[in-house]
Order: sequence, then structure tokens, then C-alpha cells
Amino acid sequence: MRDVTLDADAPTSAHETALACLRDAIEAVLPYRVVRDSVSLDGETLRVAEESYDLGDFDRIVVVGGGKAANGVADALETVLGDRIDAGAVVTPNPDESDASNGSAGSSDGGRIERLPGDHPVPSERGVESSRRLLEVLDGADERTLVLAAITGGGSAVIPTPAEGVSLSDLRTTTDELLRSGADISELNAVRKHLSTLKGGGLAERAAPATVVGLMLSDVVGNDLGVIASGPTAPDETTYDDALSVLDRYDLSVPESVRDRLERGAAGELDETPTRGDAVFERVHNHVLADGHTALSAAREAARERGYDALVLSSRVRGEAREAAKTHAAVAEEAAATGDPLSPPAVVLSGGECTVTVRGDGEGGPNLEFCLSSARELDTRAVVAAVDSDGEDGGTTVAGAVVDEGTVESEDEAAAALAENDALPYLRERGTLIRTGPTGTNVNDLRVVVVGGEAGHAADD
Repeated sequence: MRDVTLDADAPTSAHETALACLRDAIEAVLPYRVVRDSVSLDGETLRVAEESYDLGDFDRIVVVGGGKAANGVADALETVLGDRIDAGAVVTPNPDESDASNGSAGSSDGGRIERLPGDHPVPSERGVESSRRLLEVLDGADERTLVLAAITGGGSAVIPTPAEGVSLSDLRTTTDELLRSGADISELNAVRKHLSTLKGGGLAERAAPATVVGLMLSDVVGNDLGVIASGPTAPDETTYDDALSVLDRYDLSVPESVRDRLERGAAGELDETPTRGDAVFERVHNHVLADGHTALSAAREAARERGYDALVLSSRVRGEAREAAKTHAAVAEEAAATGDPLSPPAVVLSGGECTVTVRGDGEGGPNLEFCLSSARELDTRAVVAAVDSDGEDGGTTVAGAVVDEGTVESEDEAAAALAENDALPYLRERGTLIRTGPTGTNVNDLRVVVVGGEAGHAADD
């Protein structure tokens, strides 16, 4: 992972603490480190978290999967299993990059697992081609095949396998509409699972009767297995009716082929996705190896090491980013005024997945809007930082930003930027952007509120 850097030239110690917390949080969920801590080989016994698998029971071991952390998962599995892996293919937005911590070049050749390209957040033709190769790796899987499945955030987009009658163009248009609507990830995936052949338990169905072991890095609030990467190895609790309800709830204009498929499914003309109790899941074992709370726990330790009292407010914050910002600003003000929930110097942390309902044509993402909205609300000396753990907030090239009570000088300018969903240029002009480059992982949003210590606007110190 590249360094966490701030555009500002002279941040205060509170700014430095916020960045240190974010840096340690992201490093704690780098997939190579996570998998090496959770997966080990002892003779013929493969241990994954608390479960063990006797490799003598299998004739073949294959690796498939995808998402933003899939490359690092593949690196770790090759380190642990080496030439015991017979074949593999993972799809990722950055197939030539690996965790900086593992010393691997991360190339798409030279190992047992192919690294193939896909795109996020909107699926692409190259993702479709890569997905075909992934399916080829699964061909011939039987009862003596062990399938290790890397299921990580972003997998829904990078592994597009459009269902019959739905074109890639239709899938792209629908995804765009959903992303702009403010629909949360569960709603988004309820639709995508019914427009794809691998999502919603489809990979487990394709691999059956093989033993499937899901290695998951969760970017989903509450770690719902059916939502992480649209649940390719998990039972699907949603239905065609649920997918139609999402379209209607947000009044989305989608291609005719999409609505036709969902309506046919709701009428019973198409098979539902496999759900709990289906035989395809009898030999499926899913393991969540890291999530947002893993990252926040590391950030809490970083704050304590720097002399701050620290707590994790929640790893499950969701809703409109600008509204969540008001709550976090209120927490900072309460801490400064009354010592609740912590007495300064203190660090309050949160994670989760906020959304943005797009009404303007500006540049930004949920974390950038969160920061700008926080800066408007702050009425005490505090520093607030927020990033998307993948390093690309809302499809931008920055991770997020760090602000304080002095960031906003003109309320009218800040309000206008929010109205146009144009937080990025506003924060760029004030030197508050946080850059990491693509981190190779994804456990969603991470937020830090620093109260006390050397907090406040750098220009005032």
C-alpha cells in the first residue's frame, strides 16, 4: 500500500494522529496479511480460521474469486499452498498490483493463479471476458475438488456474468442508475443478484458438488454473507419481487430487458436464486477473515499509542453521508463540552457505508461529502477525517479528506459545493485531500474524530 498522505503542508499533531489511525487501520486489513494470519498448512491439514481441511480428501485444489482484495488473497494462498494449487483465476481492478508488504511483484503470470482484469464500480467487457476464464477453472469440479473462493468487496462489479436476455450494456445502465439513486448495498445487490449467473449463490451452484471454502474480506455493514460481493457462495434471501421493489422504490428507469427478466422471475417463469437449505450449500464453508471492525480496532490502538483515549463508536454507520456527518460533529462537540463519551484528548472512530443521493454534476464521493458536511457543522476545535479503505472514494482518485473547524470560511460556497455534489474541488483547494492510491483492500468507510490535543485549524497554530 502506498503512504497515506495529506495535501496540506503543515498539519497539526491532531491531523497527524488522524492520518496515523487511518494508516494503521488500512494496513490491518491488507489481504495478504489477513490471509497469512488466518490460513496455514500443517502437513496435509489446511487450516482456515477455526476449521481444518484434510488435503488428502481432494485430488485438485483450485482458486477463484474476485474483488478489490482478490490479488492479495491470491498472493497469500500461493505462499501458503505453492504448487498444491492446480489452477486458479481471480478478477480484480488492479491485476498487476499486490500488497507492498509481501514483496511480490503481483504480476499476472508466473504463479498458479491467474490475475485477470475487471472494472469497478460499473462492469466492463474485459470483466466479462475474465469471468469466462474463471468459469473455465471451475469446469470439471467434483466431490474431490477443493475450491478456495476469494470473495471481497467490489466483486459484484468486477465479475459480471449477465443472465440470459440481459446484455452487458443493460447491466451497466442499471448499475449506473442504482449508484446514483442513493440505494444502499443490500438494495443494489438484490437487483444485481437476479441479473447474473454467479451472484446470489451462483458460484456455489456452479462448483457443486465440490467443497467450497469462501475467504471473505467484508465491505458490508453487519457482514451479511449474501451481500458481500453479491454473495456468490452464500444463500440468497432476496427474490425477484425484492429486486422489482428496489426499482420502484427509487423510480429507476432501467432497460426493458432488465424489468422484463425481473417480472418474469416474480411470476415464477424463472428459477429463483438458491436459498438457505438448498443442496448446493451442503459443502460450502464461508469465513469472514476481516471487516471494518478489524480496521477500526487497529486504529483504536494507534490512537492509544499516541496518548489519546479512544473508542469505536460503531462499525455500522450508514445512511446519507452528509447526515452522518452532523452526528459525528455533534459527538465531537459533546466530548469537548462534557467529556462524554470520552474526555479529551480523545479519538472517536466509526466505519460502515454511507451513501450519496446524486443531484448535481460535481466530483466527489461519500467520504468527501462527509468531510465537507462535518466541516460546516463543527463548532469546536476538532479534526475529522474519513476515507474509503480502497483508496478511491466514490470512483475518484483520492481516498477522502481531513478537515477541522476552520476548513469552511464561506458557508455559501460550502453549501453550493454540497448542493452540486462537488466536494472534491472544494476540499482540494483547501489542501485537505487524503491520497493513498489503490490500497488493494476494501472494508468500506473509515472515520476518525480527534478532539483535544493539538486540534484545530493548522493556520491558527
